[in-house]
Amino acid sequence: MASIRILDNQTIDKIAAGEVVERPSSVVKELVENAIDAGADAVTVEIKDGGISFIRVTDNGGGIEKSQIGNAFLRHATSKITAAEDLTDLVSLGFRGEALASIAAVSMVELISKTPEDLTGIRYMVEGGVEKGREEIGAPQGTTVIVRSLFYNTPPRKKFLKQPQTEGSYVADLMEHLAMSNPGVSFKFVMNGQTRFYTTGNNDLREIVYRIYGKEIAAELIPFSFQEEGVTVNGLLGKPVINRSNRNYEIFYVNGRYIKSVLISKAIEEGYREYLMQHKFPFCVLHFGIDTARIDVNVHPTKMEVRIADGQDFYETVKDAIHEALHAAEMIPEVTLSDGKEKQDKGKKPDREAKISLPEPFERRRIAEAAASRPARAASIDLIYKKNQAGQNNQDSGVSYQHADINKTIENNSLHETPGYRADKLNQAGQPVQMELFDGKILSGQARARYELIGQLFDTYWLISYESKLLIIDQHAAHEKVKYERLMKRFREHSIVSQAINPPIILTLSGREKECYMKHAGDFEAFGFAIEEFGGNEYAVRGVPLDLYGYGKKEFFREILDELTDDTGSDTPESVRNRIATMACKAAVKGNMSLTRKEAEELIDELLTLDNPYHCPHGRPTVISMTKYEIEKKFKRIVN
Repeated sequence: MASIRILDNQTIDKIAAGEVVERPSSVVKELVENAIDAGADAVTVEIKDGGISFIRVTDNGGGIEKSQIGNAFLRHATSKITAAEDLTDLVSLGFRGEALASIAAVSMVELISKTPEDLTGIRYMVEGGVEKGREEIGAPQGTTVIVRSLFYNTPPRKKFLKQPQTEGSYVADLMEHLAMSNPGVSFKFVMNGQTRFYTTGNNDLREIVYRIYGKEIAAELIPFSFQEEGVTVNGLLGKPVINRSNRNYEIFYVNGRYIKSVLISKAIEEGYREYLMQHKFPFCVLHFGIDTARIDVNVHPTKMEVRIADGQDFYETVKDAIHEALHAAEMIPEVTLSDGKEKQDKGKKPDREAKISLPEPFERRRIAEAAASRPARAASIDLIYKKNQAGQNNQDSGVSYQHADINKTIENNSLHETPGYRADKLNQAGQPVQMELFDGKILSGQARARYELIGQLFDTYWLISYESKLLIIDQHAAHEKVKYERLMKRFREHSIVSQAINPPIILTLSGREKECYMKHAGDFEAFGFAIEEFGGNEYAVRGVPLDLYGYGKKEFFREILDELTDDTGSDTPESVRNRIATMACKAAVKGNMSLTRKEAEELIDELLTLDNPYHCPHGRPTVISMTKYEIEKKFKRIVN
């Protein structure tokens, strides 16, 4: 039998490093979290070659006492906790005391730190976990950690790193998430000598989203805030127009920590259910504050997962709060008539930092000035915008006056500012849809009296003139939503009427289809389907809901069974609702089917009575709009 040996400390450190340091982004994450825990309100991160050859993290936090610097590089040495009981009340980002020790075990580390009380700082050097030098030097308050040659002494680990460009993208993605998780901290991220982004730390989450994702995303966000005992949620919800094809843009934080959680993702998606098309996911940035007694953050070595007590109650709370917030918002997508050049520049982010000297972490006054300037300036521009909107009365001269006033404001307010944010404000001025122009919603009974029905286009779309907008309603999506809501209302009121089919539809079900039907037989009956066994594997459909009468085809029921079988959440009431949406879609009036003006008027009237008239059950918009401003700009009646 092989002998059991006690490993030496260097080997133990390298093994431990494998749990914490996976790639350069892991190093940056640990160092930035330490900086935030140290009370820093400004952090600069610089990397070269994707962080493989060089990482530097500088902060203006409290620093490390001279006598404690050596201890900082020992395993399980930490200032965050003193006993196991502290884990239940944990509020810091780091706490296990493995970060610096693990990083130093697989790289060359240089640390410079100074506390406010000391006149000088300490420069401390470690290579491969071994101390190489220590000296007193002049330094500003805070800590700088430089990491060189990551995995230089563990070639197998280095071999599995990706190309520098790819590793750099991981660091950039991490820095974006860290900036959004800490809007009160000023971040600067430099890659290969170029500033990628800078935030002022003024607690404006929308500004940070603008700097990272651009003005078009930032303009389609809804402020969100919710609070109940033990839970608070604050952040931004993206309108359906910016829904994405994956979950990468469901961004949420728990007590300041960026995490991944299936429970939270499902709650968010369920809150968005009426606004999502199939295989689409919401864009959102949400900060959750949860009582530390209700969560366990020590689930995974990377601290990317949490466990939440009373998960089902938490799920329902978040789902309902998001649904209510979306329901209260105006959701009509705006169509623009951009020319070729505008389309070409649409996805291009402006060079926001090119000619501006950005403050460093030790320049506290400049940081404070930068943070203070943006809210004041944004408020002044918004004030002029609203003032001009009130007096505009849809006149061409009003639009021109508005632009002149805003440009004058920009010229007269030369506070520290980056060009991108000014462009964002101009964009909002140029597209009035981004502001609240009306006291009530456009799709409402109150606004209905001002609708002017122009006519039908392509036997599918109805055109409506309203104020300074052109509304375009998709009759199929609208009819689909009306049928869906009508059926759901009857279901809730237990008043669904079933219509008999004669002769009945005979279905031969496979073993899997039969099992699925038996599992959901009660749901089919509750929604007005009369289905009974017909012998062997055959079933007879003798009745369907009145609203779906006329669409009695075998393929229709097979598709419902297929969707129920494939749905991973088919045991939940929500999955049944999704199938009802499919039924309504299959039975709804189709495009290219001409409606009379009276029928269209009745359809619009009924649409306006719904809780959510903006989207069909599958998340497609029922109505889009186009502003008079955009049309006149295309005809060159407005040139600016």
